[in-house]
Amino acid sequence: MMIRIAVLKERESGERRVAMVPAVIERLTRLECAVTIEAGAGAALGIADDAFAGATMVDDVATLVADADIVLAVQPPNPETLAAMREGALLVCFTQTADMPAMSDRLAARQITCLAMERVPRISRAQSIDALSSQAALAGYYAPLLGATHLGRILPRMTTAAGSLRPAAVLVMGLGVAGLQAIATARRLGAVVEGYDVRPETRDEAASLGARFVETGVDARGEGGYARELTPEEKQTVAAAVTRHLQAADLVITTAAVPGRPAPELISAEQAAGMKAGAVIVDLAADSGGNCALSQPGETVHRGGITVIAPLNVPSRLAEHASELYARNILNLLELLIVDGELAPDWNDEVLAAMRLGPVDEPAGQRDNTAIA
Repeated sequence: MMIRIAVLKERESGERRVAMVPAVIERLTRLECAVTIEAGAGAALGIADDAFAGATMVDDVATLVADADIVLAVQPPNPETLAAMREGALLVCFTQTADMPAMSDRLAARQITCLAMERVPRISRAQSIDALSSQAALAGYYAPLLGATHLGRILPRMTTAAGSLRPAAVLVMGLGVAGLQAIATARRLGAVVEGYDVRPETRDEAASLGARFVETGVDARGEGGYARELTPEEKQTVAAAVTRHLQAADLVITTAAVPGRPAPELISAEQAAGMKAGAVIVDLAADSGGNCALSQPGETVHRGGITVIAPLNVPSRLAEHASELYARNILNLLELLIVDGELAPDWNDEVLAAMRLGPVDEPAGQRDNTAIA
């Protein structure tokens, strides 16, 4: 019997992505999967139902998930959809939601195992599954473009008959995937770019993209490729070192976020107040509270002559490519779950163990890793 995969239409306001795209459907069929998609799933990004060749379209969501072995989504399904899923099914989606405790209860009630796409470990063999990184790369690309549209000046140097215009100074704070992509895009647009991160090993990566690294003397390397929390003394040291660079910047892009935790504050209200008139801050960490004390998630605010932009769900603004990359991440995950045409997840696998939320039936001798995070 073929493995039955169901793909949901997203219902969260502002979410334009979809968990599967037509280009990936054919590769799913090679894995001996039967794919069923909710009608209109791709409408928000202009994909018609008949573009999903090889998949079956279904109007009713309860019918869609009732006998599915695997349900795919971007955002967590609503309670009604979870209740309609068959017991023992697998759910694949992001799970970063304020309603996570209630969702955990619903998963347990239906014996549904969820593979959380934000929990992919930062190891080499999991890179092709790492949806946070694929989506962050797009957000990092978008941030300088968004900031440029709010600046009262251009980014590159320009020479005209009336004289020359100097290039804009861009400071990127947080040099993970999003930050490095922001540096690359700002450099391609002609800006002079600086990069800052509390992890000094990112110095070479910033330099390789043409950015000057802001030295603070603080090493805050943590576990899993993320930065650790700074001590109060370290925060003071970093603030003193960074403030001068903030005051010289025309555009600041902040990207520091750790899954499941509030975003760290990188720019205080006092530091923002000292920035030059007309400067712009693009806060890519707005989904988890923001890196700037002045950020209002989902809003653009003007304060003391500067503009602070805190967009939510930035990858959804680039829904076509965000969906394509996410679908590929899921395909690579499914290739780990499906062996010789059978759904056979190895829950001892470090990638699956890290992603897994909720109870599963395991063969005797496999480790218990069923805690809801």
